[in-house]
Amino acid sequence: FQALCEKGLLGTEIDVVAVVDMNTDAEYFAYQMRYDSVHGKFKYTVTTTKSNSSVAKDDTLVVNGHRILCVKAQRNPADLPWGKLGVEYVIESTGLFTAKSAAEGHLRGGARKVIISAPASGGAKTLVMGVNHDEYNPREHHVVSNASCTTNCLAPIVHVLVKEGFGVETGLMTTIHSYTATQKTVDGVSVKDWRGGRAAAVNIIPSTTGAAKAVGMVIPSTQGKLTGMSFRVPTPDVSVVDLTFTATRDTSIKEIDAALKRASRTYMKGILGYTDEELVSTDFINDNRSSIYDSKATLQNNLPKERRFFKIVSWYDNEWGYS
Repeated sequence: FQALCEKGLLGTEIDVVAVVDMNTDAEYFAYQMRYDSVHGKFKYTVTTTKSNSSVAKDDTLVVNGHRILCVKAQRNPADLPWGKLGVEYVIESTGLFTAKSAAEGHLRGGARKVIISAPASGGAKTLVMGVNHDEYNPREHHVVSNASCTTNCLAPIVHVLVKEGFGVETGLMTTIHSYTATQKTVDGVSVKDWRGGRAAAVNIIPSTTGAAKAVGMVIPSTQGKLTGMSFRVPTPDVSVVDLTFTATRDTSIKEIDAALKRASRTYMKGILGYTDEELVSTDFINDNRSSIYDSKATLQNNLPKERRFFKIVSWYDNEWGYS
């Protein structure tokens, strides 16, 4: 929501009608908006009011004069009042309804379209901005997935490699990922993922990710060629992708670097960034771009006559960029 406001979209291109949570106390929503431990204080005025005289507590946010109703979450999205409220688009970001069939409940509730802000199952079309967003068909795609923040970082890099003729024969991706709200502040119970139950702020925790495989869904020529893993690390925001891959032809760091730089200034501008500065993770907080290629970190295998084996590094604000 902060990103939307920062871009000046609230009340102009986008009318935010409602937010959903188990708690409909607008005062608490307002508090969460005003203060963010990572992204700082909200720059807009936030007040609260009642939607009508019959409610006991304020249930409506007023952001720079723009009214947003706080709606109580339901077990079945079809029970949400989207039709009554005139909602057209729902951003499904609970992590609970990532299957296409489950997310379609929002359509039965009266919404026209659903965007799942995570990898989806069940046949939902996966779209990554700058890569395959032009495949969206409004007559056919009523529930779409925006994939994950990591896929949105990796896919633009792979897209350029493929488009510029370097190709990807095979590749391994590692994301060094900031901890998230799904992790534990102290050691706790995690039966399905034992390591995932360890304290997030004091450990580097190996984890799984489907981000690399998801690239094959948006760039079909890479289907089955990429896989990867994640390390959750003790930082609150900003993550980085390490792609180690074999190209389909001989090339060089200089040639790859030039192609990514050119793409960042032309057909991938605003999606893919380029930096040749000595930057660290906090330098990318609030960066609007999905992926920022780090030219200082590109490596080539040093075996004699090896001209196809490379490592590429790209940064992303996992809470902000791809949103």
